[in-house]
Amino acid sequence: MRLPTPDDRLSRYTGWTRAHWEAMADHLLASVAPYATDDFAQFRLPGRTSRSGQVSDGLEGFARTFLLAAFRIAGAGGDVPPALLERYASGLAAGTDPAHPYAWPALTDMSQQLVEAASVALALHETRPWIFDRLSPAQQERVVAWLAGFVGRRTPDNNWVLFRVVVEQFLAEVGGPHEPGEITGGLERIEEWYAGDGWYSDGKGKNFDYYCGWAMHLYPSLWARMAGDTARQELYAARLHRFLGHYQHFFAADGGPVHQGRSLTYRFATVAPLWLGALTGASPLPPGRTRRIASGVLRHFAEHGAPDEHGLLSLGWYDPFLPVTQDYSGPASPYWASKAFLGLLLPPGHPAWTDPEEAAPIDLADQAVAMPAPGWLLHATRADGIVRLVNHGSDRDRVQDPNGPPDPHYLKFAYTSHAGPEVGEKAAGVDNHLAVVAPDGTASLRRHIEPLAVSDRFAASAYQDGAVRVVTASVVDGAAEIRIHQVTAPAGHQVRDGGHALAAAVPLDLCEGDGVALARRPDGLSSAVRGLHGYTGAGLVTAEGANAFGAHSATPYVIAEAHPGGTAIYVSLVLLAVTTQEPPAPDVRVRDDLVVLTLPGGRTVTVRLGDVPTCER
Repeated sequence: MRLPTPDDRLSRYTGWTRAHWEAMADHLLASVAPYATDDFAQFRLPGRTSRSGQVSDGLEGFARTFLLAAFRIAGAGGDVPPALLERYASGLAAGTDPAHPYAWPALTDMSQQLVEAASVALALHETRPWIFDRLSPAQQERVVAWLAGFVGRRTPDNNWVLFRVVVEQFLAEVGGPHEPGEITGGLERIEEWYAGDGWYSDGKGKNFDYYCGWAMHLYPSLWARMAGDTARQELYAARLHRFLGHYQHFFAADGGPVHQGRSLTYRFATVAPLWLGALTGASPLPPGRTRRIASGVLRHFAEHGAPDEHGLLSLGWYDPFLPVTQDYSGPASPYWASKAFLGLLLPPGHPAWTDPEEAAPIDLADQAVAMPAPGWLLHATRADGIVRLVNHGSDRDRVQDPNGPPDPHYLKFAYTSHAGPEVGEKAAGVDNHLAVVAPDGTASLRRHIEPLAVSDRFAASAYQDGAVRVVTASVVDGAAEIRIHQVTAPAGHQVRDGGHALAAAVPLDLCEGDGVALARRPDGLSSAVRGLHGYTGAGLVTAEGANAFGAHSATPYVIAEAHPGGTAIYVSLVLLAVTTQEPPAPDVRVRDDLVVLTLPGGRTVTVRLGDVPTCER
């Protein structure tokens, strides 16, 4: 792909402009065209078939790339190559024709087609003058009839309720069948999942992840824009404003998003809520900062192989990596990344495109952000541009299989922009987990997180697994997280605390000894853990093919060989940073449930454990 020349005057951080976004959109759209079926009804991309089958996957290929095409077409006022308009007009006419050999499957209860119908409806709304209005009356009737299959259908009780909202709103616009009560019902349903401070859970429970931005905020705001509902528009704008105040911190200086949650193969869809804020006037960010962060993310993935040498988005993070996907992920699933191009709906003269790029918070200083609603504590360091998310809240507990393994994308103590959890069959489960290991080797599992506290540079939670109870308090200081674990367990069990799983294309440098373990990449990025109280040793566990960030991975850990029985306290320091040094050893004093930390520079932090842990600085 040939990109425009970087503009360091307008975009001094990324060099990218609107022209780069348009070029990337054109490249992605041109690269999928060879995989279209007759009359462009489906796009059957190479890769693993999803649980829904090849035909549904083909519809997904059409719908998600149509959304990208829609933003490109509408953003250009229809001034695009006629072939692009003809391609998707033809696909609409063919896909909704029951007699066509590649006709789309009907919308049925709980089916993947319901998801794709929402992308089709949004794309039709944005491109109506250039596509829908130019279809013949018979073709329009078929499109409406297919979308109208959504009326009365059952959906999962999560973000899917919003797909009905946008589909039926488009049907209302064109005089098609719809139920106003189903639109308002979907909008009212999400009110029960609003947790405050701009954060939604994706359904009941503590399901906090990127769906909050690219679904729970996106669809209601776009619906209000479609419907002209100013009252709800103001409500959603106020929530989005608060959300983006937190969300702007989720991206590393090099553009890498924090690697947490499901559907991570959607990659740069993570920037959709940033553009949504600019589009709706809800953003607290200066326009130049919106573009700096969003362009940084798109450029980051482009420089790390997404799209690939064929111009396609594979199932993975950078390279193909199936363990980061779900069973609903098919070859075209990554094209929900199309949502990233929402910014193209802003006119070329909008300040988000014309203002000089402004620094992101991480460009200016270290950051520490408390997010009580999802139970998160974020800390980022300017020196190496890394973002770290300490998790004391999100666990998807209402969705997880109680008999299955804990989901590594939700139940770890920490996630970062530069390292991912160990996943798949080759994962040892050591990283970012405090495990109490019985003599037979069975390790305790953190399945249900009990959020206890989130405040300035401090967070706490607990988990229970049978006779084992672990209360954990995290204190962050720069790049370091100090973990204080109050462990109740039978005598003789081991206690093991794992750090970040570091991955690279080549084997890492490993070292251990004197209560510390460290893994280092060739570029200096290091993951280390140091035992500060209660631990008797340290070690590393290595793996191949278990991490989205590279083929070779290693996780440092500290271990206490024998728990005394009853309740005991263990303190460790966990570090992920670009450094040549081992992590420092703060002074730690423990008395009953009181822990006093003396940090580098002499600052003192006092943590009192109990029913609700507290922290005084």
